[in-house]
Amino acid sequence: MGFLVPQHLKVPVKDATAADYNSKSFWHYPWGTSVTHKGVDVFAKRGTAIFSSTRGIVLKAGTVAKGGNYVLILGPKWRLHYYAHLGTLKTSAFSYVHQNTLIGTVGTSGNAKGKAPHLHYAIVTLVPCIWRIDDDRQGWKKAFYLNPISYF
Repeated sequence: MGFLVPQHLKVPVKDATAADYNSKSFWHYPWGTSVTHKGVDVFAKRGTAIFSSTRGIVLKAGTVAKGGNYVLILGPKWRLHYYAHLGTLKTSAFSYVHQNTLIGTVGTSGNAKGKAPHLHYAIVTLVPCIWRIDDDRQGWKKAFYLNPISYF
């Protein structure tokens, strides 16, 4: 799980393709109370399986106000993989997961209530990419968020 371990990510929603997400949604502004959209929303039918996009350790699985039902996984290169708005959780903290591990289902929990079912997926790096800082909205935060779409 160290910094030098390669990562091979896949789209976490079962059978999802590029047609199921907007390729320009990462770092989109304005984006509600979050100000800037720091991940990608993958749309699918409610109840569609969500698999871990990588191998790693589940740090937390639970519920928060904005994200609703969520899973946080520590993967290779010390990157955090955040899955939000799940309909159901199928994993728990301190579980080891890989790309074939079911972690939940697509839903509309949290602030996605009333919207089309989708998975919000974000990647946070613990080692900042300082060259990504710019004058955009929340530009300094850009050093800590990676565009998941570029890894699919």
